[in-house]
Amino acid sequence: MTRPIVAAMALLLGPFWAASGAAAQDRLSFGLDWKAEAEYGGYYEAVATGIYARHGLSVTIRQGGPQVNQAQMLLAGRLDLDITSNSFLALNFVREGLPFRAVAAMFQKDPVALLTHPGVGNDGFAALRGKPVYIGADTRAGWWTFLRAKYGYSDSQIRPYTFNLAPFLADPSAAVQGYITSEPYSIRQEAHVDPVVLMISDAGYAGYGSLIATSDKMIRERPDVIQRFIDASIEGWIAFLHDDPKPAYAAIKADNPEMSDGLLQFGHDRLRDVGVVQSGDALTLGIGAMTAARWQQFLKDAAAVIPADTDVAKAYTLQFVDKGVGVAPAKP
Repeated sequence: MTRPIVAAMALLLGPFWAASGAAAQDRLSFGLDWKAEAEYGGYYEAVATGIYARHGLSVTIRQGGPQVNQAQMLLAGRLDLDITSNSFLALNFVREGLPFRAVAAMFQKDPVALLTHPGVGNDGFAALRGKPVYIGADTRAGWWTFLRAKYGYSDSQIRPYTFNLAPFLADPSAAVQGYITSEPYSIRQEAHVDPVVLMISDAGYAGYGSLIATSDKMIRERPDVIQRFIDASIEGWIAFLHDDPKPAYAAIKADNPEMSDGLLQFGHDRLRDVGVVQSGDALTLGIGAMTAARWQQFLKDAAAVIPADTDVAKAYTLQFVDKGVGVAPAKP
């Protein structure tokens, strides 16, 4: 669907929603896995520009953070949907017998990476064997296991990452975990150099990022609401990445005043230019795409921590995606 057609449909639907009244809108609470930042730009764009409202939804975005466990909030019924950061967490639903599953994968490329100092020879994953690597506890039980198996890393290389870049900056031989949308910007600001960025997706890692998850109960009882939320979120991501992201920036800064315009713009550009949202299957199946084959490959990637007999099909449903929504415009 082209943007002019989308705009025309919005104009046609506007009187319908107005006539229905605000009370007719379905209310949804949506939890983020961290504080408001560019990685959630599509959702904030959909709120700020009225996209959700045009789909008959009243969406409240609830920030996450280091002291917020959104999975518990979802479990307690205090959230309708949330962002489940990665495929490992979705498989944990299955392992723990929790009645939740992923309904869309907004990030086709997980934006996590290892960052290294430029000009010291650490320009590839293989070069980091035996070098100090700063990672968090969750990463140690997550994608680190994939890199360890593929490149012969040892847990003795691990140094605790507390979201303080100073130890990494002081050691030219070290690497540090980060999101391509934030830590490279911080390193540039602090050290005035651009780090080498090694995305784990470039190493063949099959995990999705920024999955939308909800309860089996919600899927059974409110499938139309979930479908409208996903479709509207896709429209929000297209608007954020390819039109004017400033409405989202303003809404993000209202929730998280620590966000700067420079960091927001950097994050936006990385999401767009690297194809975090629009790449791979999303180019033909639509934004949010998932496939059974890729989930099976991820199970193999996670073999060190996820039992091979895990019923991966229980971690997700394709009911709401792979319908071609958001196929165009493609990444520039």
